[in-house]
Amino acid sequence: MNIKKNDTVLVIAGKDKGKTAKVLKAFPAENKVLVEGVNLLKKRMRPNKANQKGQTVEKPMPISVSNVMLTEGGKRVRVGYKMIGEKKIRVSLKSGKEI
Repeated sequence: MNIKKNDTVLVIAGKDKGKTAKVLKAFPAENKVLVEGVNLLKKRMRPNKANQKGQTVEKPMPISVSNVMLTEGGKRVRVGYKMIGEKKIRVSLKSGKEI
């Protein structure tokens, strides 16, 4: 999986297509990422105190990695890898720069 936490991604499929946001968490075992403000689930919360009202809370849910694409400088890019010494570094295939 070539998308990691704190990357900026563009949603390329689904109900939030076209949105750009930051990755909050990555789930490599499930091939999913949690993206800020994308794929929101509305959950109704019951009042837990006598004087409190019930409310609706929006919670982001994970989205498939295949539905997002990494962006660099506002443009979407594909990711490649380059070996520098013993380190494996992510590289933009468009510009050749490190990500």
